[in-house]
Amino acid sequence: MQLEINVIDAFTDTVFKGNSAAVIITDDWLSDDLMQSIAFENNLSETAFIVLEDDSIYHIRWFSPLTEIAFCGHATLASAFVLFNKNPSIESIKFSAKAVGVLTIVQTDDGKIQMDFPNTKPEKVKDIPESLLAGLSIAPVEVYKNTQAYFVIYNAEADVLNVERDNERLKQLAPLDVVVTCQATSADYKDYDFISRYFWPANGGDEDPVTGSAHTALAPLWAERLGKNELIAYQASKRGGILDCVVAGDRVMISGNAVQYLTGVITVEESLV
Repeated sequence: MQLEINVIDAFTDTVFKGNSAAVIITDDWLSDDLMQSIAFENNLSETAFIVLEDDSIYHIRWFSPLTEIAFCGHATLASAFVLFNKNPSIESIKFSAKAVGVLTIVQTDDGKIQMDFPNTKPEKVKDIPESLLAGLSIAPVEVYKNTQAYFVIYNAEADVLNVERDNERLKQLAPLDVVVTCQATSADYKDYDFISRYFWPANGGDEDPVTGSAHTALAPLWAERLGKNELIAYQASKRGGILDCVVAGDRVMISGNAVQYLTGVITVEESLV
């Protein structure tokens, strides 16, 4: 059995930047074990699998090399990019996912893809877990938490950029991941409102290059702190990525560019489907 695979660099307009995701569209669901095996073989932060449920809604599932993920922003962007390219006449796409419901995706006038996500603003943590304190080389100023991750606030960009981590300690926070973030204040980041990095040793690997889902929490967190609802974020991984964020009540709109890296065919035994 042959399956088309597309690899897209998301939250960037330049190949080899942003975050790579594989996208596989099938008529029916593959087995969970096979989807996980394909994601492991791809060894990208996410592989998205899409099945058309009816004429208007696609069901989407996301797999890291280690496990199925409840919600992934950059692979949603990559999937929408593939579908828009295959169907140039369509103006919007609806994805359905168990953890986040129905998501509406549109193309903006400036060519970016905008995704309408639930607001997942985190709450402040009073008792910071010892594994989090021991797992980061720089002590947090504040810590917040939602159902996805702990959000560590720092005062300086140098802290976000230079913090070292003990992945074995951070794994003890599973199923939650760790985000480090601060306001952007220096000349190097003058075009952004805040920066961040995302560590997920328990769920995907070492450091995720650009994490759309985390910005459904980061955007409302920084919107409140900065007193503005439209923000531009930079995820300061080695690859880097730019996210335009708009906080609108219980929704967060996240927009970004994407670029095609690869189109190919993978072959699997039908007995594994």
